[in-house]
Amino acid sequence: MPLIAHNKLPAFERLLSQGCRVADRPDSDLGDLHLGFLNMMPDAALAATEQQFLRLIADSDVAANVYVYPFSIDELRRSEDALARIREHYFDFRDLATDGLQAMIFTGANVIDPVIENEPIWKPLIEIADWAFANVASTLCSCLASHALVKHSHGIDRRRLPQKHWGVFRHRVIDASHPLMHGVPVEFDAPHSRWNDVSHRQLEQAGFAVLAAGVEAGVHLAVSEDRFRVIFTQGHPEYDANSLLKEYKREVFRFIDGELDSPPPYPENYLPSEARKIAAGFIADITAGSGSGKIFPEDAMAPFVTNSWSKAGNAIMKNWLRLVQRTANSDRKSLFSHGVNPSNPLGLGPSTAG
Repeated sequence: MPLIAHNKLPAFERLLSQGCRVADRPDSDLGDLHLGFLNMMPDAALAATEQQFLRLIADSDVAANVYVYPFSIDELRRSEDALARIREHYFDFRDLATDGLQAMIFTGANVIDPVIENEPIWKPLIEIADWAFANVASTLCSCLASHALVKHSHGIDRRRLPQKHWGVFRHRVIDASHPLMHGVPVEFDAPHSRWNDVSHRQLEQAGFAVLAAGVEAGVHLAVSEDRFRVIFTQGHPEYDANSLLKEYKREVFRFIDGELDSPPPYPENYLPSEARKIAAGFIADITAGSGSGKIFPEDAMAPFVTNSWSKAGNAIMKNWLRLVQRTANSDRKSLFSHGVNPSNPLGLGPSTAG
């Protein structure tokens, strides 16, 4: 399945240089899939999140030309550099809604208010989610987006955790018969990074089907009552091997800058002893006043971290795309009756408004 590099988004070029299956023109023997990609991540993770999800898509083997259209929400606070990137490479949701999509991906977001509905992004996010539910085959939600949609659809309140829940955790497939679980190992790892949780019991009482969960991590993957229209994940199967390392680095600098009273805990089940010793030495030097100007030892720690979750993440993405493709092909009339325009699937231009 080629991922089509249909604009100058830098992630396409980087993935191509890394050997991913990216093409600048479609395969005429294949059909097309058009996916909206709502990226709500903060500036520091904006580009990395693009690349992570695009890699998951490129590594799947669905027989289709896949077009991904990134867009964001104006209400998110952005630096001028991030806004310039969005203006140049992202799309306007109004144009995407007019021309149509077959599926959507919603990323997580960093928010401050524990009550999601108080956040500036709540209203635009829910408007986009309502449009997606009525107009696309399926929506795949990550982390904060999952919490927001279960709150909107079923009034489920997430629970604030006593401390940040982050690291790599073991999960078990609960419903192996679901098409999303085909080829997924019975037990698999997945990263988490969050302050809030929606429990297994909350989701099941609301009628959702939990597909994968773990003793430490809780629910990783669940689906809406119809088993496909909305996919919820509290984890981050899209993460690169070093994603949690970069998050840890940001937390360390929050400590150095006085935002944290003590050094951050290590992400669980992630940094081996060799990497922890390197990090501890850096923090000790900083605390003692002898590390002024020292660079965080990310390069020294990186060889010790591994990606143990990509096999499961790739399988879930591949299964989701195949289900989207199958739904679009079998229910084409119904899908396109909501505004998808099959005669003009590529008539989209980058946003000028961000």
